Amino acid sequence: MQHPRYPSHLLTQGFTNVELMVTVAVLGVLTAIAAPSFRPLFERWRVHQATSDLENSLYYARSEAIKRGGNITMEKYANTAGGCQNASTTQEWGCGWVICHDKDNNGTCHATKDPKLQEVRLSGDVNVMRKPSGKSLKFDRYGMTNGNNTLSFTLLPASSGVSSNDTKTLCMASGGRIRTLSGEIDCKKQL
Repeated sequence: MQHPRYPSHLLTQGFTNVELMVTVAVLGVLTAIAAPSFRPLFERWRVHQATSDLENSLYYARSEAIKRGGNITMEKYANTAGGCQNASTTQEWGCGWVICHDKDNNGTCHATKDPKLQEVRLSGDVNVMRKPSGKSLKFDRYGMTNGNNTLSFTLLPASSGVSSNDTKTLCMASGGRIRTLSGEIDCKKQL
C-alpha cells in the first residue's frame, strides 16, 4: 500500500544497514592501509614546526634582551608527569621552554618573581638536543647568549631517532645569526 503523502519511488531510496556497514568496513580497511604512509609526513611536519618555534623564540629572546637591557632567560621545561618525557637531562629540551624577564639575572625563570614573556610546550613527539648542554640561556643587553659561544639544537622525530631524514640542526652564532641545516651537523664548522 502506498503512503498517501509520499510517492512510492521516494520510499525505496536510501541505504540499507548492510550497505552502510559494508561501506564503513571498506573505508576502515583503506584507512588502515593508508595510515602508515602518512607517518613520515607527520614526523617531518612536527620537526619543522618545532624548529620554527625554536628559531622564533631565540630571535624573540634576543630582541627582548636588547629592548630591556638584558636579563632575559630562556629555560627548558622538565619532564612532566603523564606527559612529555623528553627532557630528563640538561641537554634535552624536548618538552619545550619558557622565556622570562629574569629580574635577578640568576639564569632561572621563577614563576612568581620573573614575568613570563613567552612559553612553548612540545608534546614529546620531537627530541630537541642542545650542545653545549645547559638548562637555560641568558641573553645580555646586546642580545648575546651566555658564554657568547656557538649553540646548536638538533631536532629529530622521537620515534625515528637521529638517523631520520627529517632531522634538523639549528645553529646559532654568538652574534645571533641562526641557520637551520638538514641532518645532525657540527655547528662550529658551519658558522
